[in-house]
Parts: sequence; structure tokens; C-alpha cells
Amino acid sequence: MIANRGEIALRIVRAARELGMYSIVAHSEADSDSLAVQQADESICIGPAQATKSYLNVEAVLNAARQSRADAVHPGYGFLSENADFARAVKAAGMVFVGPDAAIIERMGDKSRARQTALEAGVPVVPGSPSAIRDLEEALAVAEAIGYPLLVKAAAGGGGRGIRIAEDAEALVKQLPMAQTEARTAFGDDRVYLERFISRARHIEVQILGDGERAVHFFERECSLQRRRQKVFEECPSPALDEATRDALHRSAVALAEHVGYFGAGTLEYLYDDLTGEFFFIEMNTRIQVEHPITEAVTGVDLVREMLRLARGEGLRFAQRDIQCRGWALELRINAEDTERDFFPSPGQVQRLVWPTGPGVRIDSALYEGYRMPPFYDSLVAKLIVWDECRDSALRRACRALDEFKLEGFATTAALHRRLLEDSEVRRGEVDTSFLERWLEGQTIPTPSEKEMVS
Repeated sequence: MIANRGEIALRIVRAARELGMYSIVAHSEADSDSLAVQQADESICIGPAQATKSYLNVEAVLNAARQSRADAVHPGYGFLSENADFARAVKAAGMVFVGPDAAIIERMGDKSRARQTALEAGVPVVPGSPSAIRDLEEALAVAEAIGYPLLVKAAAGGGGRGIRIAEDAEALVKQLPMAQTEARTAFGDDRVYLERFISRARHIEVQILGDGERAVHFFERECSLQRRRQKVFEECPSPALDEATRDALHRSAVALAEHVGYFGAGTLEYLYDDLTGEFFFIEMNTRIQVEHPITEAVTGVDLVREMLRLARGEGLRFAQRDIQCRGWALELRINAEDTERDFFPSPGQVQRLVWPTGPGVRIDSALYEGYRMPPFYDSLVAKLIVWDECRDSALRRACRALDEFKLEGFATTAALHRRLLEDSEVRRGEVDTSFLERWLEGQTIPTPSEKEMVS
């Protein structure tokens, strides 16, 4: 049973079918006409549109799994995918949770515990507090040792939320209680920790698969183009790394995964300091990532299918030498957002839809003509994935694909990506995690009608 929605639910349905598995999609009332529901072998409604009453309702999901006599539950990404209590409940109900054990989710999902675990495994971490901060006095003492500026981060945070920057002690005094309140509101946990703020940081992550004892990596992805700490554009491999650093990064990810006995698909996230050439572990995502398709594009390995194989006890089928990186891949996240209105969500009905096609072009999306996007969930509507033999060719292919893409009915961020692809710094790969927000301050993204007038 797939306890998720949108493109990732459809993605898992397809992988299950290829493996001869019977797929059941658990869906909200708002998603009854979704493509995943249409393509699955079976579907079951678990509640109203509000996620808290459906996709985040553990008892409703478990009841649906029992009712449909599912053997296993795949949580996708988001929602309950990194909820240790849910993973534990699935197992207690006699089903397989397609992911790591609840204890590993707890250990690696808590940033302060994950940081300590990385240190135990000999993996470099950003200088910071060894554990969650107890009070302001401790925070000021730790800050003095780390040096300013620094980040105040929610221990249970994720998705870029619960993070604040303190430039000096006066700012820390103000930011600490605000960060604690924000963390409590967003995650039900007000613990925070501190770490050094790297001004020229790249966001680089390593994809791994583990069988509980052995782990292998599938190279790295760079996700530095972000807006408000939400990823917008990803590529694989990273244009920033030399081979020695790349090898050290991969080895550290495998070492940490094996240290915790990791099972399933996971991603080790790092900050790379462009000025010093150092990399630092920051967190682990104990699930499949939105950007996994670009890793599939360069390695030829279906990661979702491998997750299902591992879950049904087939074991890890790869030695590290079996996994090769060929060519270059990009993923452009196309969201239903109006760039002229500060990226305000713009759900609506798909009136006309033309996907790009051709060699090296892949679309992961649950859209179809006539589909009305529900306004209750994430604004991601499609992932445009392109592959080519080198980075420059992949960038050109992405431009061609975007020029072919047509969607009428609501605004999307496709025009933003088209402009980004023309930027000289993006083309040279000279970006960091604050690049996109700096870039947006000096850009006006055309609406589709304006773009047509220009062309």
C-alpha cells in the first residue's frame, strides 16, 4: 500500500507493477481522481482533504492497510515517511515498512543525535553545539566558542524550516526564543542547536542503499539552487568537486550508513565550503528524495524498485564497483506558483498540457488534461529530468525541453527555470545556497503571455 499522493505515489505504483506486486493507493477525498488512483490495482479513501485527517492520520492509514490486507506500506516522501512512530506501528501491525527501522529514523531524524552519530563514525560535521541547547546562557557560551555568524536550527526540523541566522550575541538573544517557538509550532519540539554559518556553502548530498549491514553509494547530487531553503534545481554529479574530494565524500556517506546499520534508500546531506574545499555532514533523510530521478538517470538503477526489492527480502544486489556514473542529469522542479506574486500558490485546472519528449527527457508528474489540482498540498506539479553526455549538453537539452512544455490553466515556475538556464553563472556552475535569492532580487520573471510576446 502506498501512503502518499501525487507523482511519488504514481512512481511507486509503476515500480510495483514492474515487480509483479499488487498496488493499493491510500488517498484523501481530494485525490479520488488522481492518476495514481487510476493506475493502481486498488484504491481506498482514508479521509477528507486536510492532510491531518488523511495522509497524516496514522490510524486511518493503518486501518486502510489492514482493510486491504496489504503486506507492506511505502510512505513515499513527506507526510509520514520519516515518522518513527508510524514505522513502528506498521511493523506492530504485522506489515513491512518500506524504509529503515524506527530506531534509525529516530536516531538520524533528530539533527543533534545524527550529528553525534556522524562524529562517532568519523564523518566531519559543521562546528557547533554537541547537543541541543538547554538555555540562553549555554547558547551564548557555545556561540563564543564557534564564532559568529551562526545558525540556530530546530533539532527536529526539516524542509528548511526552523532555521535562523544570528550575526552576533545581540541577535542570538533575540533569535533563540523565536527559533524555539517556531520549532515547537512546526514540529512539536522546541529543542534547537547551533552551528557555524558557512557564507559560501553548496548543498551536496549522497544517495545510498543499505541492507542493514552493507551500504553502497550512487554518487552525489548538488541542490544549491534553493529559494527559502526549498530546492528548486538539482544536478548530478556536482560541478564543484574534484575527484579526491568526491571520493572522500562518498566514502564518508557509506561509512555513516554502515555505522548505523542502515536499511533501504537514504540520503546523506552535506554542506560544501566553496572557499576552503571542506565538506560537512548536516543531516540524513531516511526516505527516498524528490530528486532521486537524476541519480537514476546517471546510474541506470531504479531506486524505488530497489527499495521494494529490499523490503521483500531480496538483499542488496550491488557491489560498489557495479555502480557507474555516466553523463550528467538535471532536475527542474516545476511548481504551481505565480512568480509575479512572490511565488504564491496557483492551483487550478489543467486546460492544455504538452509534455516535452525525445532522448534523455523524462517527466515525473501526476498531471493530465482536465485534472484540477487540489489546493491543500505541496505545489510541486512536475519534475523535468534531462540527461546528456556532459553538463553543457544537458543544459541545452533542458532549454529545448522547457521550450516544448506547454501548460494552460494556472501559473507555473517553468519560465523561471528557462531564465535560470540562460544565466552565465548557472551555466558555469558557480552557485551557492544563497545564489537564487540574490538572483531573484535582480530578475523579473515573465508570465507565459509576456514570454510569447518576447519570442
